[in-house]
Formats: sequence, C-alpha cells, structure tokens
Amino acid sequence: MKSLDDTIAAISTPLGQGGIGIVRMSGPEALPIARRLFRPSRGRADAPWPAFRLRHGFIVDPATGARVDEVLAAYMPAPRTYTRQDIVEINGHGGIVALRRILELALREGARLAEPGEFTLRAFVNGRMDLAQAEAVLDIVNAQTDAALRLAVGQLEGRLSGEVRAVRERLVAALVYLEATIDFVEDEIPPQDIGPALREAADAIRGLLRGADQGIVYRQGIRTAIVGRPNVGKSSLLNALLRTDRAIVTPIPGTTRDTLEETLNLQGVPFVLVDTAGIAGATADPVEQLGIERSRRAVRQADLVLVVVDGSEPLRPEDRAIAELTEGRAAIVVINKCDLPTVADVTEFLPSAPRVRISALTGEGLDNLRAAMLELALGGEAMASNGILVGSVRHKEALARALDHVEKAEATYRQGLPADFVTIDLRAALDALGEITGQTVTPDLLDNIFANFCIGK
Repeated sequence: MKSLDDTIAAISTPLGQGGIGIVRMSGPEALPIARRLFRPSRGRADAPWPAFRLRHGFIVDPATGARVDEVLAAYMPAPRTYTRQDIVEINGHGGIVALRRILELALREGARLAEPGEFTLRAFVNGRMDLAQAEAVLDIVNAQTDAALRLAVGQLEGRLSGEVRAVRERLVAALVYLEATIDFVEDEIPPQDIGPALREAADAIRGLLRGADQGIVYRQGIRTAIVGRPNVGKSSLLNALLRTDRAIVTPIPGTTRDTLEETLNLQGVPFVLVDTAGIAGATADPVEQLGIERSRRAVRQADLVLVVVDGSEPLRPEDRAIAELTEGRAAIVVINKCDLPTVADVTEFLPSAPRVRISALTGEGLDNLRAAMLELALGGEAMASNGILVGSVRHKEALARALDHVEKAEATYRQGLPADFVTIDLRAALDALGEITGQTVTPDLLDNIFANFCIGK
C-alpha cells in the first residue's frame, strides 16, 4: 500500500450505465480539489462549504472552463467520516464516460487513484473499525442471501469482535499475573488460580469454532456440480431447481457443451449450481472434449456433486465412470424421470451417498432433493437468528490456533511447570486472536485481505 496520507480518489459505484455514479475522494486535499472542480448553481464558489449537505452544481474542467457533468456534491469533514479523513463525494450521472472524466480531473488536480480496498483500509488504520469489521464490509457487498447479509452485518456491528476481545481480556489478565510472579519474585504477590480463566477462554473459543463450518457455508456458499452422462436431465434439473428456463433443454444428447453457473438460495444457503456437459466415452469432437474436461474440473472444484442418472434406463458404464470421479466428494444420487417406469438398479451405485428420486419434468421429489442438499450443507441445523457465527476461513484457522495454545497453556499450568512455559503459549494465543481483530496484524496480511476489495471501497 502507498502512503495513507495521500488524497485518494476512485469511482465507488459499478461501471456502466445507471441513474447515478459516485466519485469519492479521501484525504487532506479532498476539499481543495473539489473546490477547483465544482461550481455551485447558487452562491459563490469560494463561500464556505457546508458540511454533510448535498450541493447542486457542475463539475468544470479548470483548464478550459468546460462543463463535464451536472452533479450533487457533499463534503464530510474528519473525523465523522468512513475513513476518519476529509471526504468529498461527487454524485454524477451514471455514465462511464462522465464518471471517468470527473475522476481524471481529480487525479490531475493532485489526487491519486485509490488502491483496492484503500478507503476501508484507512477506516481500519484510523481506528474507525477493527479488522474483522473491515472484512465484514466486503462480505456485505458480496452477500448472496439474506442469511449471509445478516451474518455480515452482525460482524460489522462488532459482535464477533466483542467475543474475541472478551477472550483476550481473560488471557491478558492471566498473562499479567504470571509475568508479575516471574519479574517480581521477591515481592509478595497474592496467589491466584488462573485455571478457571484458561478454561473459560477455551470454552468460549470452542463455542465460536462450533458454528464456524456453518457460518462459512452461509458466507461462501456451496459449489454444487450437476454431473451425469448426456441426456439424463442435468439441464432440466437446473431449470427445475431455479424455477426458470436458464439452460437450453432438447431431446438431443450433448446440447450442453460448456459449464453454466447460477446461484440457488435455499433457506439462506447459496448453492452455486454448475450445469456441466454430459460426460460420455471417447469422442473425436474437440468441442465435446473441451466440455467434458471442464465438467471433470467442475467435479474436482465442487463442494457437493449431484450425480444424475436416468431412472428409466439401465445404468451404463459411463454412469459408473462418473461415480468414480466423485470419490472423496459429498454427493447425492439424483434418480431422474421417476414419472416413468423405474428400470435402473442403483442399489450398489455410490452406496454411501443419499439418493433422491425426482422428475425434473413434473417437479416430483424436488422438495426432497432440496432437503437433502441442506442436510449435507448444514447438518440439519438452521442459522440461529441471534447466534454469532464465524464466517471466515481465516478467522476459523486463527481461532483453532488460539485454542490449541490455550489448551497447551492449561495443561502446562495443571502440571505445575514454571510460569515461563505457560506464558509462551498464552502469548501465542493472544497473537492468534489479535489476527482476527487486527492487534497483531502484519503488512502482508493486510495486503492479502484488502486486495480482494474493489477499487472505491
């Protein structure tokens, strides 16, 4: 990241045609740059700029005096802003040419283009939010379901951070006591049993970890590959689950030549459905070969595989070859065309996988399939309305490391070993917890986190 004292500018709305578009500036020169570009429709240009109020006017090229766009502009002085720096937001028309022209003028007048996530990074560095809350901003932007949004908003409100801070306070108190006994041996320090504090900290971390897998599912979704040989009804199943004609369906085998992705919301869990080309035997068609390879890759990348077979026909060698591809993956055997007489014997076909009989044509059995998908995703548990769920793999890994160190510290303490040995694991646990909220963050970690943000956020 470049200097956080620079004045930065970026387009903060998606590029393309729309009703409005926003160019945002943050930094000490935000207001002077805006004054050089903005001409109010009423009043003098050099008059004091009222804070936190929209002003109507025009963006003008200072070099030529030409009007660029009619806008509403707002000045927000520090520290009551998103970045705790001076911010100016220019609301123009949502055309890509006009917005880029406004941004170019801001850059020409002394601002620099913001790095990805730099506005939120400044909010973190300047103490407006901790690191977990900053990550929640991106989760809100990326939320695909109401449940994912609630999870992200709860994290932005500081619910996870509050739990982590409470655990850290217990561990810090224990560490302070142990270090005092080490540093002031000759002083009479009242004896204190830190065992209960260590146990409470460990229990609290276990509680957060208990719902982590579920939280990650709500946040990231379940990548679900729909696979099978040609003409078993994969695209029909996709359309039936989505309740729309998203994929082309014909009686001709091999209609689907490429993968197709759509998101299905099942009780707040986003399932990213990947419709794949039918996996058949050897083919000389290079397009079919490419489609089949992409289907195989979709299986390798999937969290869940729906293996579709035609229940009205005997199983074929291609069906069994596809089953072998799913080895080690969570899978559901979807026996399609149950509206026709059943011929396929699936007794020994993927015996460990649940099986659901459906008709993609009539809709029969689809509710059972949805229930089976949710069962595999959540283990039969729905998200509690007031629960705190860890929704980040990074947070889960940090909590797991913290728990490991707390358990080691507790064991060392129970064995009566010197306090120095206990403090080693306590410090490591505090460092791991600090990675979640940002107390022990490294520049590389910040770069990795904020690189996932869009420019302008």
